[in-house]
Amino acid sequence: MPKRIIVGITGASGTIYGIRALQLLSGLDVETHLVMSKSAQTTLALETELSSGTLKSLADIVYEPDNIAAAIASGSFRTCGMLIAPCSMRSLAEIANGMTSSLLTRAADVQLKERRPLVLMVREAPLHAGHLRNMLKATEIGGIIHPPVPAFYTHPQTIEDIIDYSVSRALQNLGIEVPGAKEWEGLS
Repeated sequence: MPKRIIVGITGASGTIYGIRALQLLSGLDVETHLVMSKSAQTTLALETELSSGTLKSLADIVYEPDNIAAAIASGSFRTCGMLIAPCSMRSLAEIANGMTSSLLTRAADVQLKERRPLVLMVREAPLHAGHLRNMLKATEIGGIIHPPVPAFYTHPQTIEDIIDYSVSRALQNLGIEVPGAKEWEGLS
């Protein structure tokens, strides 16, 4: 069976995290399945120069957000897990409360029910108690809350270095090692 990863992109700011995940995965032996929320299309246009078509070309298979008959909507379609990058508070709330309104949140729900990794790169600040409760709920049912938080011990020189660090760390939670990813080696 091929190594399969589902990448979800929501309308939260930070579309670059999902884009970069697809770019990094394309260089590895990983089959990528992409689903974007309807709002992600708008955010993509606001934040990047990429067309929707160019973004979709980075994935092996692309699904429309209302296609509830897609392969990724079923637990019998085996994957190594799912990364939602970025993950909006709306998507987080749906996932945390088991209420799915799109293929993106249904695919996430499937990962949880099948006990597969679900990594949520949540994007919002500041956070209110409802956001925090939903993060706790998602964690209690098996999700991994992984906000894109940079590490400065890597001495990033560019925004791309910061993005790559966050995405590489998130992919590690799915068992994917990104060649060249910097990690802490301790003090000498």
